[in-house]
Amino acid sequence: MLFILFLMAASLVRNNDPASAEITYTEFRAQLSAGNVHQVTVTDRDIEGELRAPVIKADQEITRFQLTLPGEMTDGLIEDLEAEDVIIDAETSQPGWGTLLLSALPWLLFIAFWIWIFRTMQGGGNRAFQFGRSKAKLISPDTPKVTFADVAGADEAKQELEEIIQFLKDPSKFSRLGGRLPTGVLLVGPPGTGKTLLARAVAGEAGRPFFQMSGSDFVEMFVGVGASRVRDLFEQGKEQAPCIIFVDEIDAVGRHRGAGLGGGHDEREQTLNALLV
Repeated sequence: MLFILFLMAASLVRNNDPASAEITYTEFRAQLSAGNVHQVTVTDRDIEGELRAPVIKADQEITRFQLTLPGEMTDGLIEDLEAEDVIIDAETSQPGWGTLLLSALPWLLFIAFWIWIFRTMQGGGNRAFQFGRSKAKLISPDTPKVTFADVAGADEAKQELEEIIQFLKDPSKFSRLGGRLPTGVLLVGPPGTGKTLLARAVAGEAGRPFFQMSGSDFVEMFVGVGASRVRDLFEQGKEQAPCIIFVDEIDAVGRHRGAGLGGGHDEREQTLNALLV
């Protein structure tokens, strides 16, 4: 692109030569008859030439000229040039800048498209190929905490979750005594009863990272995406361990195995298997 701009600038500088001017065909014939034309270069119907002696045109001294013939180059004009001992040169017409740019435009667009793709992949975290990445929302311990003081009621549930909080705060204490943390807790209840708030309160009380994801986010139209997102979610959890992974509305994927039309090949079935494993 810079090379094209450089050539265009060089062309403009050449065309703005103060010693060169556009003349009419009549003026050209007059200079030819006076024997003042030294050399011409013919390109189709365009002629560029050099004078033997400078002439004044529009209060400017010129030694070179350009003109466009009113018709095609004729044998008679060539004979007149030869009679005056004019050096004759001929060139084939070159495509203009507009033609060059139009011919290069598809390639420029193609290159720009791939540059955009690569930048998207590098700067955007490979968003074009992130179907298998989990959509979990991470709430770090640095964010404003939700504690049991924010949960009204549910005293029995809070009491049962206290042991998990103590384990998350000091897992080595329980490990020395041979204790094992439950691999999961199932919070059951109608919508709006505070299940999500309870889970966040456990993370807030323990001061641990909290991953939140809806069960419906696991399932997509692409086969295998749900299981891949489950694996990715737990990989992120291992990096932040000990932490809490909260799957809201797990009934979107949790049901009896083999209940789908596709049997074991059903997308929800594969997602459920990945969750249980």
